[in-house]
Amino acid sequence: MMARLSAAERRERILEAAGRAFSRGGYAGTSTDLVALEAGVSQPYVVRMFGSKADLFQEVFDRAVEELISAFAAELDDPAAATAPDVWDRLGAVYSRLVEDRDVLVVLLQGFSAAAAHPQIAAAARRCLVTLFHLLVERTGSPAQQVQQFIANGMLLNALLAMDAPEHAAEEPALAALADCALGQHTGYTLGPSVRKLMGK
Repeated sequence: MMARLSAAERRERILEAAGRAFSRGGYAGTSTDLVALEAGVSQPYVVRMFGSKADLFQEVFDRAVEELISAFAAELDDPAAATAPDVWDRLGAVYSRLVEDRDVLVVLLQGFSAAAAHPQIAAAARRCLVTLFHLLVERTGSPAQQVQQFIANGMLLNALLAMDAPEHAAEEPALAALADCALGQHTGYTLGPSVRKLMGK
């Protein structure tokens, strides 16, 4: 089947398979052999097409980042809407929809985690945050502190969702308190109803 696909289609299939594999096993726990098995191709083919595991992971991470940035940019495309009082609620709803895709959620987290040991991935993670910060500041016209809080809440929310905190929030008050913080209870905006549902709020 793979032989009948174009090179671009094969590349896309491998990237999708790599996203699933990395989201399950993380960077350290996922080999190019596992990615090849997930994609239904040979391991040497994956290496020929993408190079090292770090190169492959960076492409997967960059795709998740692009999905995130593009979704926010689309919501902020209209200057009037981008500076409206409800902009943070709407951005929160956009983010809610994105992180319901666990592969996107976990790949982003894996990128930030793997950055500690891999300069190449660290550079990609820094670019992600810098691009996101500039986009939000420039389009919304908001103070840097408000943008910082929005990004920080999102990072906390990612961590809570990845560790399945929603399933344990009712039994542990500390998790419930952290969920309130991630959901913007003390910042004047929320991160949207679908994330609230995920967090049991």
